[in-house]
Amino acid sequence: MRVRLLPTTTAIAAALAAVALSSAPANAQTIDPRGADPAAPNPLVGLEWFVDRTWAPQYEQYVKYRRRGQHGKAALLAKVALQPQFKWFGRWNEDDKGGTFGAARNYVERVQREQPGSVAQIVVMRHQGKACHRRYMAGGEAEDARTRRFYDRFAAGIGDARVVIGFEPDSLGTVDCLAPSRRKARLDTLRYGVEVFSRLPNATVYIEAGASDWEPAARTAKQLRYLGIHKVRGFMLNVTHKDWTVANVRHGAAISRLTGGKHFIVNTSENGRGPLHYRRWISRQDPKQWRRVNIWCHAGKRGLGPAPSTDTLRPGLVDAYLYVNRPGYSAGSCNGGPLPIGAWWADRALDLARNHTEWVRSPKGFRYGWPKGRYTIRQLAGDQYIP
Repeated sequence: MRVRLLPTTTAIAAALAAVALSSAPANAQTIDPRGADPAAPNPLVGLEWFVDRTWAPQYEQYVKYRRRGQHGKAALLAKVALQPQFKWFGRWNEDDKGGTFGAARNYVERVQREQPGSVAQIVVMRHQGKACHRRYMAGGEAEDARTRRFYDRFAAGIGDARVVIGFEPDSLGTVDCLAPSRRKARLDTLRYGVEVFSRLPNATVYIEAGASDWEPAARTAKQLRYLGIHKVRGFMLNVTHKDWTVANVRHGAAISRLTGGKHFIVNTSENGRGPLHYRRWISRQDPKQWRRVNIWCHAGKRGLGPAPSTDTLRPGLVDAYLYVNRPGYSAGSCNGGPLPIGAWWADRALDLARNHTEWVRSPKGFRYGWPKGRYTIRQLAGDQYIP
């Protein structure tokens, strides 16, 4: 079932009490939350998702608009603020009160205190990716050891809480950003984390697997097998990208065939207008010498995609569409985004809500998510466009 986003206080309370992706099955208590066996039922069906009304800036912004009487903006932001989203954890939590353990434990306890019976959606992003060149060491062995400690402590903080975990966005697609001598160490560290989180009794875990407009399925599947994907439910796609849902479903099906039939989820938080790709010519004299450029950082006129749901194109393979990446959070200073990365950006959230669609593929006669000729690539790519 999908939540109707209505602006009245009564409707808000009712909606938040009913946030679930579908009606709970009769045998909900017998479904294995881990769901590691590909033949296991979808462990996401019937869950009531937590919607953060305490610390989430999108909800605070929504309340401010309502209090100011800015009902148009409030109605738009409701599309963001009232949808369940993943809470991201990483290095920045190590200085929290209680450290990494406390960050996890305090959150899952707050979820049950504020919305009893609901399920928290959590992203673990501890790998380091501050550069991309053949000499980049990403902190070396000492950083690997810190990452392994983070996994241990964070998992201990989760304990037996019912959660869904998205594991290490962008970690596989950026392996080649590391020095060659550090690439296997990245995979080994991730493999350690998969082992740690796979032991949690009530966690459904999805490992990062890139996107349909990123790495080839065969390469990603090989990496996933090395990480131990057989120990968890499956993988996640499109977390930091905006490719069309149908393209990710096809790509995910190809990965699934190479990983023993593993299931997956697709992030739809910003793909309602699809990706922004263009060709950059390497040699104008040779029409075959070009590369595809993906504008991933604050591409213009993008929109929220299909709302969170277990009603997918391939229900026996795609567990859900979810808002894994958080709409309205800055990805950097590109195209006017605020710093630091992860800062709340209300105008961006409003724009995404304004351009929201439930499309899973590009309509005929459209380009860049809009009728052909409406916008040029220069207009939409902004300062990310390089001829």
